[in-house]
Amino acid sequence: MPSSKSAKDFFRPLAVGAPTPPTEIPARPSRAIHFFDPSNEKMAAKIPQMVGSVDVLLGNLEDAVKADNKEAAREGLVTIASETDGLGGPDAKTQLWTRVNSLDSPWALDDLTRLVPAIGHKLDVIMVPKVQGAEDIHYVDRLLAQLEAKAGLDRPILVHAILETARGVANVEEICGASPRMQGLSLGPADLAADRRMKTTRVGGGHPGYLVRQDPVAEQPDAHRAIFQQDLWHYTIARMVDACATHGIYPYYGPFGDIADVVACEDQFRNAFLLGCVGTWSLHPKQIAIANKVFSPSVEDITHARRVVAAMGDGTGAVMLDGKMEDDASLKQCLVMVELAEQLAAIDPELKKQYDAISIDSEAN
Repeated sequence: MPSSKSAKDFFRPLAVGAPTPPTEIPARPSRAIHFFDPSNEKMAAKIPQMVGSVDVLLGNLEDAVKADNKEAAREGLVTIASETDGLGGPDAKTQLWTRVNSLDSPWALDDLTRLVPAIGHKLDVIMVPKVQGAEDIHYVDRLLAQLEAKAGLDRPILVHAILETARGVANVEEICGASPRMQGLSLGPADLAADRRMKTTRVGGGHPGYLVRQDPVAEQPDAHRAIFQQDLWHYTIARMVDACATHGIYPYYGPFGDIADVVACEDQFRNAFLLGCVGTWSLHPKQIAIANKVFSPSVEDITHARRVVAAMGDGTGAVMLDGKMEDDASLKQCLVMVELAEQLAAIDPELKKQYDAISIDSEAN
């Protein structure tokens, strides 16, 4: 039987006294989502110094935390959130996220019932792993509303889903539209590869065996033929980006596991950025700098975008700039870049300095 729920009910709280669900997800900069283990004292000690230098700090409670450390990680996150100034909340420069345990685990319920009453006012986003379909989001949605009402919170905590199963990818549209509190999606390549029975043990990135080869030269059949490595994740990322754009939420690349290979890491992040992702995960501090660089529009891109905006006037017609035609579609692309640059400049002084240095002459010529 089809659901008889009115569309008007979609934005009504799912519990009496819970905050009203959002009608629009704020576009907060989140170039790097930096994961840390709250039970690791060495990592925890570094968190206060990272506030303001990374867009999102995420207390990880799931796979990277051993079973006998789950409670320590949960309590560590409560302590960090409570004692760290400038971390978490709508006005903070650094957002506070957490990845709870999977919904079929014995820890997920305790994660939510402990964290929301204790630090719900500072938690911006709860990341839910291994989401299979809308039913997983519905469960979390209702439970969060009850906990928010009980805790007296005045704003809803947003939900972020990880695509880590073939079923999750197949249901990506319904996952994106399952709740007004959906903030975005991330690609989970390792678990997804296992679930799909893909023949790779890498965490993200390409594979040397997934390639295309240059055609042979008829006169030299044994001559060297160039090969070009292909992207294993192109289809999934593109599908995720389309689903997120349709529902007004945000797509992210997930982890890149080879910490030492910063060149390939940057390449993979850039592929995701060009396809429409707004950020990525960081598993090591060196990946934060890569993410901030890649997911921030370059000075050259913003210079060109501002020139197009200035030249297009009311946005109708077409103009020629540097021998290239720019029209309404070009203007829309450029406005996306300019808006992102303005958001990033508001939190990143170095980027603001670079963008402010773009001269009026370069925009008008």
